[in-house]
Amino acid sequence: MQHKTAVSPKHLPLLDTQGLREEFLIESLFIENKISLTLAEYDRMLVGGIFPTTSVLNFSADDYASLAADHLLLNRELGLINIGGPGKVVVDGQNYDIAPRDGLYVGLGAKIGDFESIDAENPAKFYMCSAPAHRACPTKVIRESESYPERLGTKEGCNDRTIYKYLHPQVVETCQLAMGLTVLEPGSIWNTMAPHQHDRRMEAYFYFDISPESAVFHFMGKPDQTRHMVVRNEQAVISPPWSIHTGVGTGAYSFIWSMAGENKDFTDMDHLKISELY
Repeated sequence: MQHKTAVSPKHLPLLDTQGLREEFLIESLFIENKISLTLAEYDRMLVGGIFPTTSVLNFSADDYASLAADHLLLNRELGLINIGGPGKVVVDGQNYDIAPRDGLYVGLGAKIGDFESIDAENPAKFYMCSAPAHRACPTKVIRESESYPERLGTKEGCNDRTIYKYLHPQVVETCQLAMGLTVLEPGSIWNTMAPHQHDRRMEAYFYFDISPESAVFHFMGKPDQTRHMVVRNEQAVISPPWSIHTGVGTGAYSFIWSMAGENKDFTDMDHLKISELY
């Protein structure tokens, strides 16, 4: 398990490109037959990629030890979305079939077992986020068709997109974790435009469906001290509560957003005008 410590906004202007990437970018999430985990100190969010091909995967004792727990969700809840082929997840001894673009919510206290792909030639890729929880909510599969869609943006603004809300009060009960998948329409390249901040919660952006010839430029920082990172396919960005978060692609892409903090109201955000950015 890797750790990313909290960074003060006063420290951000001192970072060069490599320093910025070391502090906020998760470059390798999906490693064949491995579970890759990164703990961000902002709201103690755990971000991971689970990529079973020929092996069945489980969380390890070392993972639990890093959290001072005897199992992963002793004090946590977890959400995941499968961006690969069909797979299976075992929770409390029960098998859950997770099809492509399906999600799964697992509540406080539940014990997670095996992660498995149905077909090694078309393996599952489980992108997961976990956050501390103070109450238990039932485990639930969220089918892609059950997610709550919201259309936002305009073609003229190059940000015409649909936000599919998976871990959202209108879909599933959670303690504090929120999670969803955003798909941009052809010709639209900006996400989360106009940008915003929300001091009540941090966020993680996981970018995927990016071609090898393309990239996403992710912008972060205080409104008057913005910085950018070049993000490739299947990489994630940790976004602190004090930071803006928006991105623009050189081609088509999708992304999964995850939030944790004291408020899971999706509309709780402090909008910014483009004229306020520097």
